[in-house]
Amino acid sequence: MLPLNHNLQKLFDVARKDEKLGIGLMSGTSLDGLDIALCRFSGNGMQTKFELVNYITTPYSDRFKQKIKTVFAQKEADLEKVCLLNEYVGSFHGTLVLQALAKWGINPVEIDFIASHGQTIYHAPRRLHKTVGYPNGTLQIGDADHLAVKTGIFTISDFRQKHLAAGGEGAPLALYGDVILGSKTGEDRILLNIGGIANLTYLPADSNSDHILSTDIGPGNTLIDAACREYFNLLYDEDSGIAFSGEVNYELLDALLDHPFFIDTLPKTTGPELFNLEYVHEAQQQSGTEGISNEDLVCTISAFTARSISDFIQTNFKADDLKLFASGGGAQNPYVMDALEQNLPGVIIASTSKLGINPDAKEAILFALLGNEALCGEPLHIGNNPAVLMGKFSFAG
Repeated sequence: MLPLNHNLQKLFDVARKDEKLGIGLMSGTSLDGLDIALCRFSGNGMQTKFELVNYITTPYSDRFKQKIKTVFAQKEADLEKVCLLNEYVGSFHGTLVLQALAKWGINPVEIDFIASHGQTIYHAPRRLHKTVGYPNGTLQIGDADHLAVKTGIFTISDFRQKHLAAGGEGAPLALYGDVILGSKTGEDRILLNIGGIANLTYLPADSNSDHILSTDIGPGNTLIDAACREYFNLLYDEDSGIAFSGEVNYELLDALLDHPFFIDTLPKTTGPELFNLEYVHEAQQQSGTEGISNEDLVCTISAFTARSISDFIQTNFKADDLKLFASGGGAQNPYVMDALEQNLPGVIIASTSKLGINPDAKEAILFALLGNEALCGEPLHIGNNPAVLMGKFSFAG
């Protein structure tokens, strides 16, 4: 029998290790920066043991953001720019990983794998693109071969494509990590992530996998941030200062909530391809609220995020004894979180830190966990969700 080549032999050896050191990378639709989570894993599936060793978010420069925005959530984009950015982002993310490891005093050879989400530039489920004869689609850039070669670390990437190929919509992939890290028999739990888009995973007290639900809900920070950039030249609404200075315009709020997405069948996915400032402008025209102040607009959009979340929870779950654990940038938005507490009086709301999961690092952690599953796990059967192992392998040499 011929021996394995050195890459396959190393992969085999890593997969068999009792304990693995992996890095999860997450770059979300908010384009804030790259989340880098260094995690230690043992076991797999529901027997996974996890430790967050180090975590950092490296903010993106305005120049980098502008490069991505030229192709981000655009129906038409410069194909050459997409091609070039795919390679550029992969190499750039590799540089940021090496900088983080140097800061932590860790040699790259100590790391078993990187699990990279990449940068989503377009998400197109059938419900959004409505193009006959075409499947669900999504595209993340940030070539993993460039990332692997730059760092010298075996890299797993492009997780969403297997989910699509198996009949899913490619999101939210938090489901698999939420089930592994967040389930507790005897407690009805919701793990809510408020990133650019808000999504949740419901984990029932009876631990029946058929009752688990993971779905996008609607906008998280994406509309709030977009309005702050457009009308206040700010990246986001720090401490909800703008939202608290305004008042909710209920005519506009009702118009924002009046969209078929909110009554679509579950599970469902969405993105800034739908929830963008054009969506807001159309709602303003529909409700005759074009003349409201910018402060009232940000306040109303913030209320929209909170209402779309609370309406979904009230419609689909019983509030009695329900515990909600929040993560993502929106979990640090005082206006949104205050509104959720007011709208969901029977729900206990806390941070995922109560579960031992850093709320800022959660998505990067979950991709590191998907990387660990790709190496040594087996497909998880969770209701009607695709039971697949996700991720493509890129060797460093």
